[in-house]
Amino acid sequence: MPMFGIGLHVLVAVLFAIHAVRNNQPLYWLFILFFFPLLGSIVYGVAVWLPEMRAHRGVRRAGDKVKQLLDPGRELREATEANELSPSVGNQLRLAEALLEGGRAGEAVAHYQLALQGLYAGDPDIQSRLAKALLESGRPADARDLLDRVIAENPKFRSPPAHLTYARAVAACGDREKAHEEYGVLTGYYPGLEARARYAALLKEWGDTEAAQKLAAESLRSSERLPAHTRGNEREWIALLQKVDRG
Repeated sequence: MPMFGIGLHVLVAVLFAIHAVRNNQPLYWLFILFFFPLLGSIVYGVAVWLPEMRAHRGVRRAGDKVKQLLDPGRELREATEANELSPSVGNQLRLAEALLEGGRAGEAVAHYQLALQGLYAGDPDIQSRLAKALLESGRPADARDLLDRVIAENPKFRSPPAHLTYARAVAACGDREKAHEEYGVLTGYYPGLEARARYAALLKEWGDTEAAQKLAAESLRSSERLPAHTRGNEREWIALLQKVDRG
């Protein structure tokens, strides 16, 4: 039995090592995983694997895509019905997400605002989702102001999606200097290709074709090393990068 446990630890470490290599993680992870298989696997899982899973939501997305193809309006209908039966915070958020996903950001704003009540009045995660809905509904200044307050009131709050919303908002407000600053940080750590693709497209829009194509080309080369399922999830952003790269 002890040998089985040791073998399982080693197997998990090997699987995480493969994940690290395929996803271009720093080489020190291999040292940690192979020299400390149990502790190393725990640390890698918490520090790298779980955040990536939350960010990409690959399995959930795959299921959602199938449902969307078979019945495009199903989630919105079910979310609406659930909220009508019980307008709880969870159901308000579910409906807001469905509306936002369906291109009805203006309606989503109202439900995010309803969710920000009582114990959740100052919740930074819900506020950041509201900011995205504001941005998508054509109110970038309101989105920026809201996220500025979130940052001021929650200095320890960290959210890559919220950071991307902020970068997009300041860019839409015409603050190019701040946008360059935020995207410069984002492209160094944001999971996936969305931040890089959006920044490359923005650089092209602003007339900095050389920088746009350089970023697009570098990002496309990196994307070639991604696993097939990850490339599938990143299809939209790969297409945008290819468009920028072609000029």
